[in-house]
Amino acid sequence: MGLSSSSRGPLASALLLCFCMLLLGVHGGSRRLYIVYLGDVKHGHPNDVIASHHDLLINILGSKEDSLASMVHNYKHGFSGFAAMLTEEQAKQLAESPEVISLEPSRSYTATTTRSWDFLGLGSQIPSDLLREGRYGEDIIIGVVDSGIWPESRSFSDEGYGPVPSRWRGVCQVGQGWDLNNCSRKIIGARFYSVGQDEENLKMDFLSPRDKGGHGTHTASTAAGSVVDGVSFHGLGAGAARGGAPRARIAVYKSLWGPGSRGSTIGILAAIDDAIHDGVDVLSLSIGGPVDTDSFGALHAVKKGITVVYSAGNDGPRPQTVGNTVPWVITVAASTIDRSFPTVITLGNKQQIAGQSLYYQDKNSARSSFRNLTTTGVGVFCTEEALNGTDLKGRIALCFPTQPQIAPRLEFAIALRNVLNAGGSGLVFAQYTTDIPEDTANCGGIACVLVDLDTGYQILEYYMTSPSSSAVAKIEPARSFTSKEILAPKVAAFSSRGPSIYNADVIKPDIAAPGAGILAAMGDSYKFKSGTSMATPHVSGIVALLKALHPQWSPAALKSAIITTASVTDEHGMPILANGLPRKIADPFDFGGGHINPNRAADPGLIYDIDPNDYNNIIGCIIKRSASCNTTVVPGHLLNLPSISVPDLRYPVTVSRTVTNVGEVDAVYHIAIESPVGVKMEVEPSVLVFNAAIKVQTFKVKLSPMWMFQGDYTFGSLTWYNDQRTVRIPVAARITIHDFFADVA
Repeated sequence: MGLSSSSRGPLASALLLCFCMLLLGVHGGSRRLYIVYLGDVKHGHPNDVIASHHDLLINILGSKEDSLASMVHNYKHGFSGFAAMLTEEQAKQLAESPEVISLEPSRSYTATTTRSWDFLGLGSQIPSDLLREGRYGEDIIIGVVDSGIWPESRSFSDEGYGPVPSRWRGVCQVGQGWDLNNCSRKIIGARFYSVGQDEENLKMDFLSPRDKGGHGTHTASTAAGSVVDGVSFHGLGAGAARGGAPRARIAVYKSLWGPGSRGSTIGILAAIDDAIHDGVDVLSLSIGGPVDTDSFGALHAVKKGITVVYSAGNDGPRPQTVGNTVPWVITVAASTIDRSFPTVITLGNKQQIAGQSLYYQDKNSARSSFRNLTTTGVGVFCTEEALNGTDLKGRIALCFPTQPQIAPRLEFAIALRNVLNAGGSGLVFAQYTTDIPEDTANCGGIACVLVDLDTGYQILEYYMTSPSSSAVAKIEPARSFTSKEILAPKVAAFSSRGPSIYNADVIKPDIAAPGAGILAAMGDSYKFKSGTSMATPHVSGIVALLKALHPQWSPAALKSAIITTASVTDEHGMPILANGLPRKIADPFDFGGGHINPNRAADPGLIYDIDPNDYNNIIGCIIKRSASCNTTVVPGHLLNLPSISVPDLRYPVTVSRTVTNVGEVDAVYHIAIESPVGVKMEVEPSVLVFNAAIKVQTFKVKLSPMWMFQGDYTFGSLTWYNDQRTVRIPVAARITIHDFFADVA
């Protein structure tokens, strides 16, 4: 019996799920996970694609029930295929089907910092050109403004390092649990800033550069950690961990404190100020907020030639939540990578459903009964009120969020606490995103797993169509699964989105980088974390490599190279998606220029450079918000940025951009225009010719509204191209009506 949306609430409210002990398993270990590839999608609707997969599998397994039990995942959007648990004989039979293009066992891949560097094309086993030519970031100094560092971590070994660069002017500040010996040829300087901090926060931390919470250690090792072999989280994500620029030096500026890693403007500005003095090349700040109160400090750093990289924030997928929106910094969104941690949930009808988790305990500890408390609404809410007085001993709770679009991490934490208090032995939590598997890494000794909402409803339907005494389930420990068949990258659901509330004429974020499920150092071990905080050091490490390769490039040039060479499609040629409700094709307010492509950024062809003094014309408007903004202030879209945003397109607007040739001396570029919907976009000239005498060219872009009604943002792009390169910038425009309310009246 199916479960309609209209029947879920009333029916579920009368039920109490009780999943008893399940001893069903994979038959003697004889089945393996196989990936079946079927080519292009040949059906219009994803449900039809899934049905075709089951039809194919039924021919081999003999029944729909066996097909449902075998199927683990369906690939139904960019291409057609599925993952299924099969015996070797079943796999051989399926491989002979004419529809099957390829069938291979699922394989484990060696990962670097949770695979992210391999995913970006910067693997260390076969070093990329950028890694080699950038000398692994040799002697580039990355300043990390964060919660400090754990110097004993293997990621900060200075074995094989030469002397500290002579240009370094920093210090090693001693304090609680930190002496001069904690600085090294890898961690070449360390400072801490307790001014402006809450006393209770300080009491729960080391009054020194030492990192108690682990956030700063994680980000520092992601940006510049030395190579460490044999790293994993209880066997998950096994491989060699390293930073993007593993030979770079690290300067520590502890400005975040306490369990919540909280900082203050005064401390952060002090850190930036000292970093400028000390001689860092890159500043990495995995901190965020909607107001850029420390933006002028970052501008001074940029004027000194320091590239400043900030996180976009973790308040997505809601729009207008992006932070750190000034045009002189690089603002980073978070993306997923091509690896997952499938956790098989086997139901009493032998159906196997894949969730996501970092559950690593022994299988026997997961064999417990399953109980699910239901209330009104979309399903079952494991609130304190709902579970009050309920005994879940020996049972697994299936929980749904009360507000799925608001705060899934918080709702998961609340549900887990309530299930533990009720004595539960497991938790299956349904939410719209499974981007953050590390939430399941420490569930108080019980098995827990994340599933998407559709999967949650499948489990709920199974229960409601089964006698309560036979509604059973088992949660298996997670496995690492890395494959090009996983659609990636996608913008993570938690990643904050534009447009900026304060600087709408500047597209933010600028770029997306891996930030979901990143394995890096925390204390003496290695743990997974997710957030734009994790995406930021990926970009910082790449900037360090580019800086080593192109030491004369300005921060604006480095930023331009990253944005104009970014990818807007995945490895299958499909548009990159943005996770959320609903999932959609990513636009510039999700990921700026696109997803970072470091090897292409090393040789961008053309760059959009900016004299940092040009920022002076708008900084007063940013710092004081609207107070000093008037008609004499230069709007952000007139800066020579590698993007164009016109939030108030009432009449035709013309902007100019200047590009510098950094490729072959003799080069010719042609223009490709993708106009925002409702906007006519013209570029003059349409061809740029460079030679030994002409290295810089200016072009004009005219944007004209094509309709006369109040609109929303639409998006396009401008791309200069030749046979060797494409140089793409995003464009955003919103048509507005002058005297709109007068016209309405």
